[in-house]
Amino acid sequence: MPGNAVVEAGEETGHGHELRGKMDSWGKLRRLDSLALESGKIPGRSGHARKDPSWETILKLAFQTIGVVYGDIGTSPLYVYSSTFTNGIKDTDDILGVLSLIIYTFTLITVCKYVFIVLWANDNGDGGTFALYSLICRYAKVGFIPTEQAEDKDVSNFRLELPSTRMKRASKLRSKLEGSTFAKYALLLITMLGTSMVIGDGVLTPCISVLSAVGGIQQKAPSLTQEKIAWISAVILIILFLVQRFGTDRVGYTFAPIIFIWFLFIGLIGIYNFVKFDPLVIKAVNPKYIIDYFRRNKKDAWISLGGVVLCITGTEAMFADLGHFTVRSIQISMCSIVFPSLMCAYTGQASYLRKHPLDVATTFYKAIPGPLYWPMFIVAVAAAVIASQAMISGTFSIIQQSVSLGCFPRVKIVHTSTKYEGQVYIPEVNFLLMVACVAVTLGFKNTVKIGNAYGIAVVFVMLLTSLFLVLIMIMIWKTNIILVVAYITVFVSVELFYLSSVLYKFDQGGYLPLAFAAVLMFIMYIWNSVYRKKYLYEFENKVAPEKIHEVAAEPGFRRLPGLGLFCSELVHGIPPIFTQYISNVPALHSVLVFVSIKSLPISKVSAEERFLFRRIGQRELAVFRCVVRYGYTDLRGEHGSFEKMLVEKLIEFIKDEATFSAKANGRSASMQGSNSVGDEGEVAEDKIEEEVEKELQLVHNAYRSGVVYLLGESEVVAAKGSSLGKRVVIDYAYNILRRNLRQGAGVLSVPHRRLLKVGMTYEI
Repeated sequence: MPGNAVVEAGEETGHGHELRGKMDSWGKLRRLDSLALESGKIPGRSGHARKDPSWETILKLAFQTIGVVYGDIGTSPLYVYSSTFTNGIKDTDDILGVLSLIIYTFTLITVCKYVFIVLWANDNGDGGTFALYSLICRYAKVGFIPTEQAEDKDVSNFRLELPSTRMKRASKLRSKLEGSTFAKYALLLITMLGTSMVIGDGVLTPCISVLSAVGGIQQKAPSLTQEKIAWISAVILIILFLVQRFGTDRVGYTFAPIIFIWFLFIGLIGIYNFVKFDPLVIKAVNPKYIIDYFRRNKKDAWISLGGVVLCITGTEAMFADLGHFTVRSIQISMCSIVFPSLMCAYTGQASYLRKHPLDVATTFYKAIPGPLYWPMFIVAVAAAVIASQAMISGTFSIIQQSVSLGCFPRVKIVHTSTKYEGQVYIPEVNFLLMVACVAVTLGFKNTVKIGNAYGIAVVFVMLLTSLFLVLIMIMIWKTNIILVVAYITVFVSVELFYLSSVLYKFDQGGYLPLAFAAVLMFIMYIWNSVYRKKYLYEFENKVAPEKIHEVAAEPGFRRLPGLGLFCSELVHGIPPIFTQYISNVPALHSVLVFVSIKSLPISKVSAEERFLFRRIGQRELAVFRCVVRYGYTDLRGEHGSFEKMLVEKLIEFIKDEATFSAKANGRSASMQGSNSVGDEGEVAEDKIEEEVEKELQLVHNAYRSGVVYLLGESEVVAAKGSSLGKRVVIDYAYNILRRNLRQGAGVLSVPHRRLLKVGMTYEI
């Protein structure tokens, strides 16, 4: 076994010194209700430092980003001008003002803020709202559930640079966050709101992208009404959602050429229109045209910002999709391909509109040269489908993260690829997204109202990202306060200005993402609130380890052949549901492991650092406690690989524990300096080795006899005398969600023939 090799090599590599260090920490860790340090990863056993990829790899990833990251932001030229000039163009100089707004909004928010600042606020390579929240949770204790353990900080991906005593501002902000219940709730609710808005994007992106692309067919088939266009779009969306179950195994290399062709087409067509119609639109690089635009149109110019902001839709998705790529790869693809192509496209459309202002409602297709219409139409529809695919996949990933952190009801998560990480499919969510997309498409039938809704979702998420980033800049990056103030002044003020505009169109479709967010936040808050109360109940009513000894000492108690895994989420102690089991079944398996599934506020936990063991009671009981640590994007393997790894790590722990005991005896004997004591130490060592061999054989025999999962299914009800609101939340809202969604066995993919459920009612 690997553990055996490490132990044997320890004599020559300094392993003995490490074990002596562990012995010195024994007393300290005993005072903490945590797993003993000797159960943790031996330092130096394996390295997990992230190696910088080669430039060849970065360039390959940069090409793949085109297909995965930029589908949404790349299809914005389909509808930006039509959504901005909803009442037509009154003055052709307004086109210069809007083009200038597009240029500077895209440059400032997408390029400067996200590509060169926000992308660096990643969680070990993963981006998105949860990544920012996880960074803050690791630095400051802002969580509500007491799952912290001393060993968590030893996980390689967990470590953060702590502020020095000189950085009083960072320490002061951290103390305020940790000491304020309001701040903790605010951060949690902001994370839920940001997540809900991104999920809302997952509904709106397919609608507006497909509807805009398919609408172009009216140029060649004017007899098609808008209602027929909506139905065609709905059929495409239904097909798109039906094929989700098959996964997108080679999404990068499959979609990248199509989106690359899309960017090539819109860039070249933009240059063609720029040269042919009005090259003087280049004057829009002068921001004075923005001022002139607002002077002429005043309130109407402010209202039109809701259309302009659509040029940066998909920017937040670019950050959320960072986990599949690198910061450098996204920066290269954005600056070399995406940004130039989009600027050419918007500039070319502006040139066309200067000569044909009446075509603003169908700018994109009207500006296409005749021979290129059908190729462009096909590529546009394909690009719209790819953009939709990317947002749907992103929604699945976000919900996976929410489930792992206890912020969303249990759903079945299917990993559709064994080669590419992060590709998941959630059947229940896929069905609900399909229904919502079809309903929105058939309900609105055009992109104007959907664009109003889309703008609110986009700007809200950007503002929430800015809020988290300010906290990270102060607490973790320890940025100079002048730069923090500059960030707020430039970026946050611009985003607030855009938010005020999109909220003005609340009654014109803008209510849609807020309605989605309200429903999702209600579900997430109800689930998380009761989840926390349930965990605290188990924590306060945990079973003392002495209970195992009492049970084993009873006359009718029996040991059954096999390995029993008693699964729960309680990290500290034995869950109270164990007493319910033992009162009905006075027997335990020959080897029993209390398995606690724990989600760390990091994206990934390496396999070597996943399992932490501790012995419960005397060696002859063969009872252990194991904490299995996952990151919020980790693949939770099938039961077979999970069982095999757990047993390997259990054997490794038993051997390390024996080595520890032997070293402790040897150290004690050397301190005594007596031959007789030394002889006694050798006898003790031999006895330990004999006991270890017996225990290892017991574990092997138990594993061969079969693994049985003991799973607690607790019913949660409001305690007697609870308020009406509490009874409604727990007895109705939470339990309706629990009964109608996946149970623990379904989520863990445990075979029914190896599953034993234990029921218990918690009054909270």
